Amino acid sequence: MRKNLFILLGLLVATISLANGQFEKAMGKTIPEIFKAETPDALQSAINQLNRIGEAEADRWEPYYYVAFGYIRMSDMYESGTDKDKYLDLALEAVDKGDQINPNDSELTALRGYVHMMRLVVDPATRGMKYSGMAFNSFQTAVQQNSENPRAHYLLGRMQYGTAQFMGNGDGGACESLNRAKELFENEQPESPIAPQWGKETNEKTIAMICNKEGE
Repeated sequence: MRKNLFILLGLLVATISLANGQFEKAMGKTIPEIFKAETPDALQSAINQLNRIGEAEADRWEPYYYVAFGYIRMSDMYESGTDKDKYLDLALEAVDKGDQINPNDSELTALRGYVHMMRLVVDPATRGMKYSGMAFNSFQTAVQQNSENPRAHYLLGRMQYGTAQFMGNGDGGACESLNRAKELFENEQPESPIAPQWGKETNEKTIAMICNKEGE
């Protein structure tokens, strides 16, 4: 009886490991599509696959994180504010799904702020008062949740700079945030192959554009 129990336990562990391996494999194949897709159709195809993965793995937040990121990217492919808002709505829904699975996570909180920031960009003159506060709150909360999250500092820096430029007031502390992000990116050790890892190159380009007055 004990021998049979050990055999059954071994089979169960093997099944769980196989399922986990399939999840990692499926995510590893689909995540790059979110970043390299150049058309809404290509993005939507990758997003649909991530939603299927999320439905199959109800305890994993990562599929919804990348769904949200995909919809943020898609919003930027359209000129119309109505279209942008439609996809940002879908991005926020995905962030909410991820947050229900993994609440108070710095990566999800930062991505929520990214949605707010992109919403602001649609019409800064009329949306500034509402969405700037929401974006800043999300980014600052993300930093508090995990001060070692480079994406939280990077996005905060972008928000600081955009706000300062709109107000005509220096960089608003952006370079401090962006340089902190650079330091964290250089030392980042992702928890898993599918953990968020984006932002390093764009952060460096942003620093070069707005901060490197002395070739830093």
